[in-house]
Amino acid sequence: MASEVLQFGRDILHDEARALDALAESLGAPFEEAVRLILGCKGKLIVSGLGKSGHVARKIAATFASTGTTATFLHLAEAIHGDLGMASAGDVAILISQSGETAELEPVIDHFSHVAIPVIAITGNGGSMLAKAAAAALVLPHWPEVGPESVAPTTSTTMTLALGDALAMTVMQQKGFTRNDFGRLHPGGSLGARLKPVSRLMHSGDALPLTRENASMHDTVLEMSAKRLGIIGVVDDAGYLVGAITDGDLRRHIEQGLDHTAAEFMTRNPKTIAADALVDDAIISFEENRITALFVVEDDGTGKRPVGVLHIHDCPPVR
Repeated sequence: MASEVLQFGRDILHDEARALDALAESLGAPFEEAVRLILGCKGKLIVSGLGKSGHVARKIAATFASTGTTATFLHLAEAIHGDLGMASAGDVAILISQSGETAELEPVIDHFSHVAIPVIAITGNGGSMLAKAAAAALVLPHWPEVGPESVAPTTSTTMTLALGDALAMTVMQQKGFTRNDFGRLHPGGSLGARLKPVSRLMHSGDALPLTRENASMHDTVLEMSAKRLGIIGVVDDAGYLVGAITDGDLRRHIEQGLDHTAAEFMTRNPKTIAADALVDDAIISFEENRITALFVVEDDGTGKRPVGVLHIHDCPPVR
């Protein structure tokens, strides 16, 4: 039996989840118009709000900026004290206000109208000044704020944040924005490292462990030990990858001794990856195939020519 505290927490989350379901069902033509306006934006997307709506607006602007749409946050109170100067023709604005009647909204709406900036409204009041002034009014379904006395902005801010995500992800999908594009905008940290091309992290040149099919296992082991990657690629006379030998293969065959060729010990058709694939794809391959190294290859239609090797220890940790 769940404790009273645990059950209350679950009830809060279930209630907000139901509100999000209601929001999803409420989407219609205004959502499509909002997406059209953002896709057609020649300048920047300005996202503005006040109080809790301001915090949500800042996050929505950051999400758009990280997914290929030039976006900036404008604090509604600062806007009427000079920051409106950042807005210019060609921009599009998302204004967020639950009541849609905040005093700071009127001069901002007037300015946007004067410089022909279309407004996308996110509000809980379809009859408000904000909704009436908007080119696309996204009206949140009526849903009580969760929590004791329903006084703190909770469900409304959750719906607003989710609606911002829905807009940003839809625009991203319509633009054809890819993980490679995303990686170029996130060069730092673990996420940035995972979205780099494999070629940036692979061992190549003299560090690439390779041997011929007819090479002795004695020579092969020496090459493996020298390169210290726990794997060696086996190539044919044309230089195409035909197999690989890992530390595990050596352990399985050690009783046979080393009086054999590399071809006799190798595993044929090893898992490979392209040089321009993302490190994130390599990590998925490591996990799915339970391996620790991948040969990086160039496929010329005749065969796969090894150009590098990526070890799992070269990759950033999975968060």
